[in-house]
Amino acid sequence: MTRSPLLDLPGAIPAPDDSPDAAVPWHFGDPFAEQRAAARGVGVVDRSHREVIAVPGEERLSWLHLVISQHVTGLAEGAGTEALILDSQGRVEAHMLLAHVDGTVWLDTEAGAQTSGARPGRVPLLTYLEQMVFWSKVEPRDATAERAVLSLVGPHTPDLLAKAGLPVPDGPYAVAEGAGVIVRRMPWPGPDAADLLVPRADLLTWWQRLTGAGARPMGSLAFEALRVESAHPRAGLDTDEKTIPHEVGWVHVAAHVAKGCYRGQETVSKVHNIGRPPRRMLLLHLDGSDTVPEPGDQVRAGERVVGKVGSVAQHHELGPIALALVKRSIEPGTPLTVGETGTSAAIDPDAIPADSPALGRAAAQGLRG
Repeated sequence: MTRSPLLDLPGAIPAPDDSPDAAVPWHFGDPFAEQRAAARGVGVVDRSHREVIAVPGEERLSWLHLVISQHVTGLAEGAGTEALILDSQGRVEAHMLLAHVDGTVWLDTEAGAQTSGARPGRVPLLTYLEQMVFWSKVEPRDATAERAVLSLVGPHTPDLLAKAGLPVPDGPYAVAEGAGVIVRRMPWPGPDAADLLVPRADLLTWWQRLTGAGARPMGSLAFEALRVESAHPRAGLDTDEKTIPHEVGWVHVAAHVAKGCYRGQETVSKVHNIGRPPRRMLLLHLDGSDTVPEPGDQVRAGERVVGKVGSVAQHHELGPIALALVKRSIEPGTPLTVGETGTSAAIDPDAIPADSPALGRAAAQGLRG
């Protein structure tokens, strides 16, 4: 990952070297105040370590439709969405956000995202996309040196965009371009947010313009706390080598259940229609002790291991919270402990995902009478 120049700003504190966000500011001195600003006003966070891929070409939509998990043949100019790359068993390999504007689909994803390739072994996401081009009229390219991601979070996001001289797309995932910046409205990590794909050469200029318009500088620590609160997963932290989209709430959001023609589609459709995922991602409230779990720590119900922790955060109102993949059989009121120190954890009942309708199972039961 390329080190962000915003780490040289006064007050910018870097994340630990082993953090996936080590290349961008972790916080600016008071991560709780940064969270509060994003909850009540608007904060701006540097996410310039995300990888950006551009997909131009006249067959960009029909080609992407065959490669990714989302239905995009009708993705209009000025629209965006979320999508996945799955393996042949329907397990999540990469998550991305899309923005379709001016004849190009822009994808941004985790730095270093990899998938299983057309041949044995894992390859960078761009390499996989290039392997899948064949004769299609598309030219995917690494655009990370062209564009960098800044994110606005908070209820005042529309006003801030307008004050900064940027377009205000209408509705979740709506996209617009103005002043050389691609703006994609987002429904998370707060009720309102926007991702900005700014020219990388102008990253500092746009940061100063946004903060000058009233956005509070916010580090990745605050952004992650709000993301965990909203129960939105992050690939590589809240997923493992067995995760399927249903377990982490990515069905419908990032994976289409009926379109067919993409790797892993059979699993997506089968589990949606006749099955239940073996695990589900839950929001856990941790006790207020000084010791908090680490990603990968085991979740136990009594002596039985029932899951493992993903993202962990300190929230400005909720205290220590975490996302965890937990066996679906665990009831909401089950007392849990996490990690080697046995930190007490309680499932947030308001964040329990709804089960898929299992329409195929219901139809089969109806036929049996």
